[in-house]
Amino acid sequence: MNSNFDDIRPYTDAEFREAIPRIVAHEAFPMIASWVYPELSLADVVKRVTSFKTIREFQHDTMYKVNEQVIARSIDTFTCSGIERLSKDKPYLYVSNHRDIMLDSSLLQYFLVSKGFETTQITFGANLMTHPLVVDLGKSNKMFKVARPGGGIREFYRGSLHLSQYIREAITVNHESVWIAQRNGRTKDGNDATDQGIIKMFCLSEQHDKIKAIADLHIVPISVSYEWESCDVLKTLELYESQFMRYVKKPGEDLNSILSGITHYKGRVHMELCEPISLSELMAFEGLTNVEYHRAVARLIDSRINTAYRLYPNNYIAHDILFGNQKYRAMYTDEQFDAFVAHMECLNRYDSFDLEQLKEIFLGIYANPVDNK
Repeated sequence: MNSNFDDIRPYTDAEFREAIPRIVAHEAFPMIASWVYPELSLADVVKRVTSFKTIREFQHDTMYKVNEQVIARSIDTFTCSGIERLSKDKPYLYVSNHRDIMLDSSLLQYFLVSKGFETTQITFGANLMTHPLVVDLGKSNKMFKVARPGGGIREFYRGSLHLSQYIREAITVNHESVWIAQRNGRTKDGNDATDQGIIKMFCLSEQHDKIKAIADLHIVPISVSYEWESCDVLKTLELYESQFMRYVKKPGEDLNSILSGITHYKGRVHMELCEPISLSELMAFEGLTNVEYHRAVARLIDSRINTAYRLYPNNYIAHDILFGNQKYRAMYTDEQFDAFVAHMECLNRYDSFDLEQLKEIFLGIYANPVDNK
């Protein structure tokens, strides 16, 4: 393993074995153990977890069961399609829309393992890697640290180049797949859009040939759709407050969003592994400037994600309410309409805010994907 990336890389198997005693000794471990392994005693869980020698064993057992519990407790049906487009012998860069801090990538790992594929490395915001337990669990799950933009232009460039080099080495040298969100931070308003700055970052580590820079990464766009949007009320409040001031996250807000995403009811969830970006598609952009090329690749990824996005009755209901018509009335039942309105009414507790604005923002989160598709 290249020591140049020690500041951001996941744990090695040896480091994982050192982390396990810290994980099981943490005061939160009994609660986690009872949630993941409800049929086992704490002593049996400790024995089981401390027996793992590799990250792969940990992921294929404990983390697989974590996802099983999430699905059993908060998801009606989880479906995933498009695996037939991929090869088990080829590493990919999965570029996903981002609706939930943890589950977008975690559910992908669950599906890949269920189909005999290896798990991916996962980008993980440096803002989340602050609590020692989160660091141990994250790096034991092949997560690597991504610094949020900050500092001067030179510092930002160096950080972006470092990340680009790491991702390229993981895929082209170590033959490991990587998951990354299409933008910095979750989609809050329902509009999934790839940041062209992400595409520029991919190209920094191969600046002499922009086509090769992207082609070597074997990009697979991923479109994940939640029937009940993850953290919809929390996203609504953030968007509302952001209208009047620069939004500053409150202490513990990210952890609260992670736990809310895991526990809150999500209904049906679908994940589509879209057709990989092909060399012939990239070659069509050869005559573009670098800036135009980055924008064109981002739009190509967006077209895959938006086309594959699965709309649910909630999306059509929100669109009809927002625009005051019944254009999509055939797409939902009276019961589904009433359930959605009842859920939206939980915004009434925030009576110090403009409730009409709150509801308009909330409706937009669900309605925007209808127009995008």
